[in-house]
This record gives sequence, structure tokens and C-alpha cells, in this order.
Amino acid sequence: MNLQAIVAVSGKPGLWKALTQNKSGFILESLDEKKTKLIANISTAKLASLDEITIFGDDEDIKLKDVFERMKTAANIPEAKSDGNKLRTFFREVAPGHDEEKVYSSDIKKIINWFGILKDMPFFNEPDPAEAAAPVEEPAPVAAEVKETPAAEEKAPAKKKPAAKKAAK
Repeated sequence: MNLQAIVAVSGKPGLWKALTQNKSGFILESLDEKKTKLIANISTAKLASLDEITIFGDDEDIKLKDVFERMKTAANIPEAKSDGNKLRTFFREVAPGHDEEKVYSSDIKKIINWFGILKDMPFFNEPDPAEAAAPVEEPAPVAAEVKETPAAEEKAPAKKKPAAKKAAK
């Protein structure tokens, strides 16, 4: 899934697509409304790329992308307004090993809301360009014959220029 240009903005609901950056901030487009544009000031707004978001885990952090991948195949995704116990049970399935003391119900609701916005987007099912395997290059054929240059044809080393003399006072 390609989430490189998708960001969450602190204090703003929903998800945003980063269109461009200028010297004062970022120009963002709302993914759920497709009309709203926001100029996020670099010095005050906190942007988080979904590509880089992780979830606290017991042993190691869990990438949000991995949770979304599991959510794609999940049978019953609860609504974000569901009971906290129901949300927690679901989240144990899609994010096994998450730290239940650090991951709050509000975090789970936010992730479910984000999934609801993203699931129908075309880029959500595209392969991530960073993870796409680079084509394997075949080695160049080895030359069968190597010519040696006779010693007489070799160039003589260039002569050094004399150092400029400093004027004495």
C-alpha cells in the first residue's frame, strides 16, 4: 500500500494528502471531502506521515501499514463508535502484541476511522514504491581480449608549475 503522501494533522480530523510544500508550510487536501485545502504552517502544525506511524508493541513497535494490511482481510471491522471492549478485542486480532496499557481506545477508534477513509482509495491497494523490488541487473559481458598499450605511447606525467614566489616586505 502506498501511503507516502498521506498525513495526519494534529488538531484536525481526518486524513490529508500532501500536495506541495512552500516556504511557509504544506498545502494539504482533505481525503474525505476532496475539496478542503489546508495550509499547515511548518512552525505550528504537527504532521505525521502514515507511512512512518507505529503502534506501541510489547516487544517492538508495530507499523500502521501492517495493521491496515491485516484489516483488509479482517471479517468484522467494528464501527469506531463501538464499545471499547469490542474495539480492543478486534485490535488484538489485527495488531497482536500491541501494548494494551499504551494503546488507548481513542487510538483504536482513530485507526478504524482512518481505515474507513482509505479502504476505497486507489492508492491503498497499490504496491509501495519503496518496497517494490528493484529489477535485477545482469552483469556486463567480459571483454574477451585486452590490449596493452606499449610503454612508448604512455603519456609522460605532467610537469608541476613552479610555486609563486612571495614578495618580501
